[in-house]
Amino acid sequence: MSGSPSLKPITALDGAATRGGFWPQRWWVVMDFKIGIVPLPVFVLLLALIAGFTLTGRIPSDLPMAIVLLAMGGFTCAEIGKRLPVLRNIGAAAILATFIPSALAYYHLLPAPILASVSEFTKVSNFLYLFIAAIIVGSILGMDRRVLIQGFIKIFVPLGVGSIVAGLVGTTVGVAMGMSAYHTFFFVVVPIMAGGVGEGAIPLSIGYSTLLNQAQGDLFAQVLPPVMMGSLTAIILAGSLNYVGKRYPHLTGEGRLQPPGEGAVILERDEAVAKVADMYTIGAALVTAVTLYLVGVLGQRLFDFPAPVTMLFLAVMLKLTQTVSPDLQQGAYQVYRFFSTVVTYPLLFAIGVALTPWDKLMAAFQFGNIITIVSTVVTLMTTGFFVGRWMGMYPIETAVVNACHSGQGGTGDVAILTAANRMALMPFAQIATRIGGAITVTLTLIVLSRLV
Repeated sequence: MSGSPSLKPITALDGAATRGGFWPQRWWVVMDFKIGIVPLPVFVLLLALIAGFTLTGRIPSDLPMAIVLLAMGGFTCAEIGKRLPVLRNIGAAAILATFIPSALAYYHLLPAPILASVSEFTKVSNFLYLFIAAIIVGSILGMDRRVLIQGFIKIFVPLGVGSIVAGLVGTTVGVAMGMSAYHTFFFVVVPIMAGGVGEGAIPLSIGYSTLLNQAQGDLFAQVLPPVMMGSLTAIILAGSLNYVGKRYPHLTGEGRLQPPGEGAVILERDEAVAKVADMYTIGAALVTAVTLYLVGVLGQRLFDFPAPVTMLFLAVMLKLTQTVSPDLQQGAYQVYRFFSTVVTYPLLFAIGVALTPWDKLMAAFQFGNIITIVSTVVTLMTTGFFVGRWMGMYPIETAVVNACHSGQGGTGDVAILTAANRMALMPFAQIATRIGGAITVTLTLIVLSRLV
């Protein structure tokens, strides 16, 4: 539940109606007491309505019902996480908003109508990619142009060095845990950095199947648990880095990749986009973001190139060439703020219910696997931290971007950046996940083809 509510001043005309009584001033106190963004009386009413729909046997999968279910579930889990001692400082809100619904779905603790409604809406609506489109386009258009020239080029260095060092350390630790170097590298370490499930584990298992003449389904079952466990580890560590940043402010730019003197002015400090846009401009910016995503989708159909990456590069080009007006940039920034503030936890709840298999996550909880996976992710982030610092970037930000290289694709990026409270890093996270993952899968398959 949110902090103490704020009351509007009571005018003289209101005074007679409110003196000494419950209605309406004290009732307004109750209405301003929120669970996430949901006023407490509305929360109670929605619980009753959801129960009523559930008892009828079917809950619609349309947008109005999805807004209610995801807001109720996401913000409830997040509020619990924000109140856990110690754990609230290491991303408990994002972790619980993702993994509590996953467990509830797996153990059939969610009523079947709710499970069906959330799953159908999440998979059919592409809700995740609407969120990513709004975050990427909004954050890019809200940046200072210099960060796109300097930051995008520089981020590949800690990312590349971190991947190499993490591969070596992870394989060595796996061998020390009693696994073969071959199994550790190809079936534990590489899947962690492959870019998630859709862009990582699936193409990796298909490539393995072709090269090893084994069933793709069996290989997919082997590479998926490290993806899930690696993402969970990255979420926890990113949340821990957020706590470290509060204790040692000189290590972080609070979402800025580089100090301002080196051209890394970030969203809320970019005066060109800091003003409040009108509603028409915000709507235009949202349509622009979706348009760029759809261009990417069509490009993926024609050229088999990931749609989010195409969208990212298009947004960068629009910013660099100053094609987008300052007004539209202001609108894009407001779209970014709305989605990062209001939509994140409902989205994580949807991801947990529909896209996070609890059994696969639990399958990774074997001692040797855990030590190997944690060592790989820690090395990846630690290397990013020190290489980024050496290159003049904020070390916590570069470590968080490297963490996204070990995340569960786009869903992992959202959870990791939410835990780190650095959603403005989404463009760099997409580079780490999409491009870094694609490079990892491609090079791994080339190496394996030389060994078989």
